[in-house]
Amino acid sequence: MAGRWPSRLWIVRHGESAGNVARDAAQASGASRIALDVRDVDVPLSPRGEDQARSLGHWFSERPDERPEVLLVSPYLRAQATARLFTESGGMANDCGPCVDERLREKEFGILDGLTTAGIGEFHPDQIAFRRLLGKFYHRPPGGESWCDVIFRLRAVMDTMSLHYAGKRVMVVAHQVVVLCLRYIIEKMDEATILAIDKQGDVANCSVTEYRFDRGAAGDGGLTLVRYNATAPVAEEATVTAEPSRGIGARG
Repeated sequence: MAGRWPSRLWIVRHGESAGNVARDAAQASGASRIALDVRDVDVPLSPRGEDQARSLGHWFSERPDERPEVLLVSPYLRAQATARLFTESGGMANDCGPCVDERLREKEFGILDGLTTAGIGEFHPDQIAFRRLLGKFYHRPPGGESWCDVIFRLRAVMDTMSLHYAGKRVMVVAHQVVVLCLRYIIEKMDEATILAIDKQGDVANCSVTEYRFDRGAAGDGGLTLVRYNATAPVAEEATVTAEPSRGIGARG
């Protein structure tokens, strides 16, 4: 057994969603709200997002010895649809279905959910001031979560991987903030480091962040970053899209 960690770990952001498309339209028009009439958990993939998920599955299907054996998925519809299309396209090494884990859900935005940047300024200007004071990492909108809250639940996910999936090839399909917060945990970052990475660019839809187990790392071995936000698997067949992370109420 390869220590206490997965032998390979891929962290994938879901394909482009209908919410991403609606958000872009709302921002472009200067609207205060994103035009969606469903809960964030029920937002589906866009047609382009479906193509991205299939493209990722095809890419892995051509590498049979490197396909995931375990698939952990956010309960949100857009993440589950990405996992399903990935599996149907030959991405998995076995017939095991995805394991839905509620701890992998999107960061909860509370009263800011569904608002554009303009909408937050219009309806909740106090939250802009609080975020400026506390910073992106610690700001928690009423009814929502901070990045620290997300990290807290993701540490438990990593414990589950260590307990049940040591030596396995594991893929996680989730959301932009989850990708970044898992990097924070695995690589033992601080606030400034992860926010600097976030500022450098957005996490693309269906991009791959990959770790491999290294026996020589951290005494008894650890996970070493191989690639971050890699879009080549999707770009071979589908258009690459990204989720802007600048707005504090945008869905991702």
